[in-house]
Amino acid sequence: MAQIRIALAQVNPTVGDLLGNRALVVEATAKAASRGASLVAFPEMMLTGYPIEDLALRPSFQRACEHSLQTLAADLDAAGLADVTVVVGHLAPALDLVGDRRGHNAAAVLHGGEVVADYAKHHLPNYGVFDEQRYFHSGVKPCRIRLGGVEVALAICEDIWVSAGPLTELAGAPPDVLLVINGSPYERNKDDVRLRLCATRAQELGCSVAYVNMWGGQDELVFDGDSMIVSPDGEVLARSPQFVDDLLIADLHTDESSGPVDVVLPAASPGASISPVIADPLSDAREVYMALVTGLRDYVRKNGFGSVVLGMSGGIDSALVAAIACDAIGSANVHGVRMPSEYSSQHSMNDAADSAKLTGMNLRTIPIHEMVEAFNDNLGLTGLAAENLQARVRGTILMGISNSEGHLTLATGNKSELAVGYSTIYGDAVGGFAPIKDVPKTLVWDMAVWRNAAAQRSGQPGPIPVNSIEKPPSAELRPDQLDSDSLPDYLLLDRVLEDYVGADMGSAELASRGHDQELVARIVRLTDAAEWKRRQYPPGTKITFRAFGRDRRLPITNRWRESD
Repeated sequence: MAQIRIALAQVNPTVGDLLGNRALVVEATAKAASRGASLVAFPEMMLTGYPIEDLALRPSFQRACEHSLQTLAADLDAAGLADVTVVVGHLAPALDLVGDRRGHNAAAVLHGGEVVADYAKHHLPNYGVFDEQRYFHSGVKPCRIRLGGVEVALAICEDIWVSAGPLTELAGAPPDVLLVINGSPYERNKDDVRLRLCATRAQELGCSVAYVNMWGGQDELVFDGDSMIVSPDGEVLARSPQFVDDLLIADLHTDESSGPVDVVLPAASPGASISPVIADPLSDAREVYMALVTGLRDYVRKNGFGSVVLGMSGGIDSALVAAIACDAIGSANVHGVRMPSEYSSQHSMNDAADSAKLTGMNLRTIPIHEMVEAFNDNLGLTGLAAENLQARVRGTILMGISNSEGHLTLATGNKSELAVGYSTIYGDAVGGFAPIKDVPKTLVWDMAVWRNAAAQRSGQPGPIPVNSIEKPPSAELRPDQLDSDSLPDYLLLDRVLEDYVGADMGSAELASRGHDQELVARIVRLTDAAEWKRRQYPPGTKITFRAFGRDRRLPITNRWRESD
């Protein structure tokens, strides 16, 4: 009987921070070694951060990454960790092919101060995220290593998603452990998909599967971790919590294998046995909220900002974004601005003030009536143009404050509004980041209710005013205006958008789903016509499979109509 203690290091790397990412590897390896681990695995593209997009094409970056890998091996040796086997994702240099500058997604095995094996899987694409449906594998065999009698095969991310891919090389002579390193972005309910996938592959191969994933935010993407180890029969042996640093450690026992391997390495005795941890799953509402907090916090932190500014209208969207911002970076670093016009209601002013009181954020008031009048005295705008002018004056104020005081401006629009173009370009659409860009309006309400309830369960007041949740939504750009004057009921709107945007259904399919045909025609027309606006909207955290700007892009110049 052979035994190995494996540690899965769920960490938060930063794209391009080669020095900082190396330090994370050394620090986590030292902690794992102190607990008797012989094998420590880190996520996909750990040394570079992920995704690196077109940095993968740059020879200077490839050379720096290759040097960083060699330096890491020496750093581990210098730290007294040469006896620990470390598996780390990195960018391998491009092959010497004419005109081909793409680097390779690779997994290196480090031991004894050297790189003892390097599994280069395939070219990195120059789009932002791997998509399983359009993934093509080059057919490289997985790397096999033997540690103290336990055979471990290495796979990278989508290797495990494609049953006809490199895992077929393992079917005839399966390893004891399949180790999969990942940079798998968060989407709602993806944790359940990952678990089923790992369990299925474990049962197919008849071996344990160890799945390590990174966590943290990178531009629009957020990674949730959710690292796990499953047994050959598909049962969970250990599982990390989501959205936190974690070192998942487990002892794996197996009969000694004697199959063909690429590298043979010693494994230290792990000592006294440990009890692996299986983290409790998060509720859907808590999971999404933590994704939004993580996405905003890391966008602010990793881009060198210390604070944010946003417009506080008293509505549900700005109240939720303010709560997310305060949870992400601390209320002292969140600056809200009330910008009342002649149409702003007193209850909206009060609700914005209540948000500031409940969260502890900063709040100032800058009336816009005289500014709007100054524009109109020169332009003579009426109707929709005059309404949009108010939003554009507000946008100018926020960007002026941002420019003067160094805050990152947050846009507060939600996915439902973005879908149908219910926003003012260069007005409420201005900003550097949009935390709820991929959150439908109905989910905005659910998030607000959940956040208040979570606060109350811990004996604290909810950060979102109840009136902001319960009152009918309004942009307040004219007397007695409501969103329902221009848009369908949000519940109906979100149902149609889920099928049209989320599932790419056409008009006939939408009708077969029971949606009202006149409503469908209206929503489809508005959505298709708003593509140009969405292209100019700030980046925001992706939480769905079909996020605007990253997963779903239509031609702006486009004569196709669903009624055709």
